[in-house]
Amino acid sequence: MNKIIKVFTALGLIMRKPYLLNHIIDDEQVKQNYVSRKYKLGGGLPVVDLTEFVPAEEEIFPYSFLEGSSLPTDFALLRGICRKNKVEDYLEIGTWRGESIANVAPMVNNCTTINLPDEVMRKAGLDEAYIGMHRFFSKDLPNVTHIQADSMTFDFNSLHKKFDLIFLDGDHHTEAVASDTRNAFRLLKDENSVIVWHDYGLGTETPRYNVFSGILDGCPEECIPHLYHVSNTLCAIYSRKKLPRSFTVPNSAPKFTFALNIQTRPC
Repeated sequence: MNKIIKVFTALGLIMRKPYLLNHIIDDEQVKQNYVSRKYKLGGGLPVVDLTEFVPAEEEIFPYSFLEGSSLPTDFALLRGICRKNKVEDYLEIGTWRGESIANVAPMVNNCTTINLPDEVMRKAGLDEAYIGMHRFFSKDLPNVTHIQADSMTFDFNSLHKKFDLIFLDGDHHTEAVASDTRNAFRLLKDENSVIVWHDYGLGTETPRYNVFSGILDGCPEECIPHLYHVSNTLCAIYSRKKLPRSFTVPNSAPKFTFALNIQTRPC
């Protein structure tokens, strides 16, 4: 009887506050079940070692160690791909402080980054200090083009170019990830081009299923076998190259460790 009462109580709440349905739909367990049922990938993507992309040493700069940033290994991955693939044209969705593109910019010819317009964020009631932090590290970089637009409605044909590396770190709701993913595949330059999704993982070993399901929904079916989780990062990657892969085993011993040399530099 209690379960029946809870069901009717929940239905009543949803009828009065329909937005609560989004919390149910976006629940991680619901998304994991969906991924498992539709794609047979409920345990996550196969794993490729970070060392496949990153050399023995990689300097990350700038890095703020502030909330909302990526892991140092995430930036190392982007820089390693740029170095290994001789990336010329880079696109990212989701600018935030501009740390990722500031790490990439010295290594490529042209960078483009897309983020919600300041005015849209302002109308959404976001804090002015938060809005002001966007583009902090990237605003003065000469080879970076900043576009203020909603990636869900932006006309990507207006860019008139294709890209060697695309980094997706925008809206993390499933539908937005799927939309960004579909657009990213249309913008790849050639078979050597790569897509990286940030926050595929809740941590470095556990998928974030609302993002993971969006990646799979937006990915062409024939490209799904070329998706990987990059070890020691929060990132998933699409690469046509044949890469050695394994699967995450919880509580397994690390394959390698990292040496960090932290230097403080003024902004």
